[in-house]
Amino acid sequence: MKCWTLGDRVLAVSMGDLTKVRAEAVVNPANSLMIMGGGAAGALKRAGGSVIEEEAMRKAPVPVGEAVITSGGSLPARFVIHAPTMEEPGMRIPLVNAFKASYAALRLASEAGIESVAMPAMGAGVGGLSVAEVAREAAMAASILRGKWPRYIILVARGEEAYRGMEKGVREALGVEGGECPADLARLV
Repeated sequence: MKCWTLGDRVLAVSMGDLTKVRAEAVVNPANSLMIMGGGAAGALKRAGGSVIEEEAMRKAPVPVGEAVITSGGSLPARFVIHAPTMEEPGMRIPLVNAFKASYAALRLASEAGIESVAMPAMGAGVGGLSVAEVAREAAMAASILRGKWPRYIILVARGEEAYRGMEKGVREALGVEGGECPADLARLV
């Protein structure tokens, strides 16, 4: 795990399984209809139960650039923040959607008083973007929200290649190498 410190906030890149992270909230790279079929959304639904999708669908449609929050069902995370990267399931998306979704998720987490949030590669996979690109967009969103985002943002990579891509994207966005992480962060991943 590598970390970047921005004031009293920490942005981390970690390898793991989003459905097992013990952050206060996890982010679902949703579609506007809140259908949780494939990718990270499908994994969150399978691990946390259909109650997550049912709660989210009651709030649909949610435009790209907005986010909604639901319970975490039976996930270790208390909440799921649903931030659409696409209007309909299975769409290829422009890079700006990854930024809009990341920004919306982090803004909502902050407004809800959430201290730790874990995010997958928002828009990679089903959305068709590279992991490095979307990690760069997430880091830029955090940078713009400086001081107004959760204490910990954890970008969760599935596998070594995704981890390297996330690390590269964050490094490009922030212009510095990552370093050691605070000891208390390890309990979340």
